[in-house]
Amino acid sequence: MATAAATSASEAEAEPKAGPTAEGEEDEAKAARTRRKVLSRAVAAATYKAVGPGWDQQEEGVSESDGDEEYAMASSAESSPGEYEWEYDEEEEKNQLEIERLEEQLSINVYDYNCHVDLIRLLRLEGELTKVRMARQKMSEIFPLTEELWLEWLHDEISMALDGLDREHVYDLFEKAVKDYICPNIWLEYGQYSVGGIGQKGGLEKVRSVFERALSSVGLHMTKGLAIWEAYREFESAIVEAARPIAGFLSPSDREQTFDSQLEKVHSLFRRQLAIPLFDMEATFAEYEEWSEDPLPESVIQNYNKALQQLEKYKPYEEALLQAEAPRLAEYQAYIDFEMKIGDPARVQLIFERALVENCLVPDLWVRYSQYLDRQLKVKDLVLSVHNRAVRNCPWTVALWSRYLLAMERHGVDHQVISVTFEKALSAGFIQATDYVEIWQAYLDYLRRRVDFKQDSSKELEELRSAFTRALEYLKQEVEERFSESGDPSCVIMQNWARIEARLCNNMQKARELWDSIMTKGNAKYANMWLEYYNLERAHGDTQHCRKALHRAVQCTSDYPEHVCEVLLTMERTEGTLEDWDIAVQKTETRLARVNEQRIKAAEKEAALAQQEEEKAEQRKRARAEKKALKKKKKTRGADKRKAEEDDEKEWGDDEEEQPSKRRKVEGSSSPAGGAQDREAETGLLGKSVPVDVDPPSKQKERAAALKRDVPKVPHDSSKDSITVFVSNLPYSMGEPEAQLRPLFEACGEVAEIRPIFSNRGDFRGYCYVEFKEEKSALQALELDRKNVEGRPMFVSPCVDKSKNPDFKVFRYSTALEKHKLFVSGLPFSCTKEELEEICKAHGTVKDIRLVTNRAGKPKGLAYVEYENESQASQAVLKMDGMTIKENVIKVAISNPPQRKVPEKPEARKAPGGAMVPRQIYGARGKGRTQLSLLPRALQRPGAPAAQAENGPAPRPAATTSAATEAPKMSNANFAKLLLRK
Repeated sequence: MATAAATSASEAEAEPKAGPTAEGEEDEAKAARTRRKVLSRAVAAATYKAVGPGWDQQEEGVSESDGDEEYAMASSAESSPGEYEWEYDEEEEKNQLEIERLEEQLSINVYDYNCHVDLIRLLRLEGELTKVRMARQKMSEIFPLTEELWLEWLHDEISMALDGLDREHVYDLFEKAVKDYICPNIWLEYGQYSVGGIGQKGGLEKVRSVFERALSSVGLHMTKGLAIWEAYREFESAIVEAARPIAGFLSPSDREQTFDSQLEKVHSLFRRQLAIPLFDMEATFAEYEEWSEDPLPESVIQNYNKALQQLEKYKPYEEALLQAEAPRLAEYQAYIDFEMKIGDPARVQLIFERALVENCLVPDLWVRYSQYLDRQLKVKDLVLSVHNRAVRNCPWTVALWSRYLLAMERHGVDHQVISVTFEKALSAGFIQATDYVEIWQAYLDYLRRRVDFKQDSSKELEELRSAFTRALEYLKQEVEERFSESGDPSCVIMQNWARIEARLCNNMQKARELWDSIMTKGNAKYANMWLEYYNLERAHGDTQHCRKALHRAVQCTSDYPEHVCEVLLTMERTEGTLEDWDIAVQKTETRLARVNEQRIKAAEKEAALAQQEEEKAEQRKRARAEKKALKKKKKTRGADKRKAEEDDEKEWGDDEEEQPSKRRKVEGSSSPAGGAQDREAETGLLGKSVPVDVDPPSKQKERAAALKRDVPKVPHDSSKDSITVFVSNLPYSMGEPEAQLRPLFEACGEVAEIRPIFSNRGDFRGYCYVEFKEEKSALQALELDRKNVEGRPMFVSPCVDKSKNPDFKVFRYSTALEKHKLFVSGLPFSCTKEELEEICKAHGTVKDIRLVTNRAGKPKGLAYVEYENESQASQAVLKMDGMTIKENVIKVAISNPPQRKVPEKPEARKAPGGAMVPRQIYGARGKGRTQLSLLPRALQRPGAPAAQAENGPAPRPAATTSAATEAPKMSNANFAKLLLRK
């Protein structure tokens, strides 16, 4: 039967469930057989109603209740795939305690989604049918339910349905279920359940109505719409087959009225299905050819071929959805753009609905969908339904509530309903104070449009004024208490009220009172606020109040007093008397002189602060220079001491082997190089000419090594990088790093070697290499990253040579927007991870908490809290932002770190030959005149001509003798003495 095929197809496309057993498969097969039996008997009943008493229903044993009972059996078989054995005493007591805890938690926070789900699961397990129904009802009023939750609820209600009233209750439940999200499986269940009631009055019409609505909703669904089409077509085909045996006994008129018309319904379903692009269209076309007794009309074949061509255009988008992982927002956005270009409203609506099933917590998607419906379809029930679902899914988004109020006003919804919706918006829990200002403005605009200002007084006008008063009180009390700000520093709401009173109600006295209140709220120092009030007075007031407002503005304005003074003088020049002009000039000059004086003082103060900063910088610079000179002085003393020790030892005392030291060559000297060998002694420390003995290089290396501590060399074998990890940020004070770290890493696997790194003086440098026997142990050791060791977070990373792998990236925390993760700031430094987790888990399932610390392991008062899903994170923001923890007021927001600024690298420049050479680094004014070469003259090549000085004549060329062109060779002893002479 096609119904069974449709059911199996829908189950195959549902989420895969782990490990179906043989018993589960047997239950599914039994449920399918039962449904086929129900369908056949129900069709028999429908045939009896359609054909007449010639078809004996009772002989076949069909009753009106058979369908209900056997469908309930099928639903029960699906919803209860196995039997569980419990130890009732202990298990029931434990479940009851958990139920009481969940109920208490929901009484505190009714927006805890997971708490609702757990409570329903336990109540269902305990068999508390009445309580389960109430719990589900409460949850559905707050949250839209998923397809799985609805199907479970429906199966339970179907199993308890006994009479016609219960059936009507199940129908109502199905109607609610199909409104939350687009769910092909729920529509399929709805159609099959309605078949069970076909024997009741209007049953046949009910079945067809359900299936037609299902086709309108999901019939265009390329992957899941096929099941609905086949179920509907099989239902109509079953009626035809049941009526075929008695069709020959009917008169031609009765046959045409009953059997032929029923046959035409099946033909119509085939033609309608083949005219739209669906997966597996070829099989449907072949089935139609086989079923039809006559050849298919040419129009049907043309529509089928056209649908196949359309299917090829849609396939790339459908395949992209199949290959991607949920929630597949980018793929759905591309699909939506494609559908909107084509412009078919039904298909655009369908792809939006499909996208929202997996992205129901994305406000921008709801905004785009509702905007499309507002501008294109403009169907009242559809538009308002989508707006209502949008605010139920994303209640924290003020833009959705504002659009909802506008849509309700646009479609003429009753004023009382709009007011109730606005009250729901106020209790939705927005994230920012400005959101409350925005929703109040939207509601006040709506109330203003209801007022007929031609009347001096009306009920609507009084309601508008009372709403303005309430808005100001609400922002002052509720919003300011929660956010420490009203969200309306410029008093936009009061300004709108003042304009309405002045322009529409001709009540300037009330408008002036409102502007006085605006100025007392810290706005008197802004010129634009005074000019706004002045313009209102010019349009609807009188000259006296305009002059008074500008005089006050001159005295109070601090940001742009010149502008206010200019407006005052302009007004007095055109409208004022001489006395008014003199007063205005005096006031403006006095005010501007005082402002200039204040600005000069502020500039002097700023210059003094800048000078202090420069002096501090100069002091720091001098301190660094002194420290550097002291360090250099200590180094020079050490070198002199080593030289004196070498002179005393005289291990190479043989005069014949001693080589004379080279004299320093004077730049530009033309004397031959051989003349430097005339002197065979060097002036000692006391000014005497003494012979110099130099140790052999081996002795010098041994002596230099003796001055350092015995530091072991740490060889590194790059071939073992895969089984080695690099450990850093360890405390420098660790006495025995290897002994302290070995127990920690042995928990991950057998450790082959730990190689700590020491400085030349033997101090531990805070990092080491840990080599394992197996690669899986090294991978497991990476999980120890950020583990606290002696009060510092230990960094563990893979051992990778970055010179060979420049693209390798070490672990970095995500810097992108993560809607399921919260950023918490303002925490007390003494707050522990366990304390924060205890607070956060009241709002959802906490997957991870990370307290941010510096490299020394000290807390920064920041934390990241990861929840199971975006909905829980959003509810936590609403409940935790502004909470006080240990006298600290914390701030909570969705994690969205700012982008890090990458420093720009200086570009290399090209040499004239084209090769890239590094840019020469000079000072701010280029290369200075005193920028000399620092190469020692003793190391300069005498044969190479000296470079011409920047600001002097070129040196004279040296003598071109062979002695001058060839540098004298130096022995090891000469070279050693040259280095030790520094």
